[in-house]
Amino acid sequence: MKIRFVARKFTLTDDVKERVQKKLQKLDKFFSSDTEAAVALYGEKIGERIEVTIYHGGTIFRAEESDKDIACALDKALDVIERQIRKNRTRLEKKIHITKDSFADPAAFEEPEEEIKISKTKRFEIRPMTVEEAIMQMNLLSHSFYLFRNSETGELNVVYKRRENDYGLIEPIV
Repeated sequence: MKIRFVARKFTLTDDVKERVQKKLQKLDKFFSSDTEAAVALYGEKIGERIEVTIYHGGTIFRAEESDKDIACALDKALDVIERQIRKNRTRLEKKIHITKDSFADPAAFEEPEEEIKISKTKRFEIRPMTVEEAIMQMNLLSHSFYLFRNSETGELNVVYKRRENDYGLIEPIV
């Protein structure tokens, strides 16, 4: 697994790098060697935060955890990623060829697969608008995201509300 590190307000020592690499090696049983991982480490007022993002075959696994100690946050993040793999094992076997042999003890990972159930379908006209208009419309509807056609590019975009109470924009790559 190829690992890329990013540190913000955090001193990235060789010890921390080695610990992260060693922990991520445990996930090698699920992924091929060409898999890429991005590890972002942040120093915060009340502790430390880690974001682990793994890119494999068009699928993205992501976990973000905070703790007073970066090692504890790393353990929590890796637990989240392993849980994502276990929970969606059947779908992932079909999509990115994670084999049943990848699991050391398949019985230990047996969880009932959740059926994906769509409980509501909405249809609405997508009108061209600016990003600012889309954010205003999203707020008027009290939604956390809004799909719209960008009047500047003509592409479908999504605006969304982030945890930090600012906004994000998702644009397709053509």
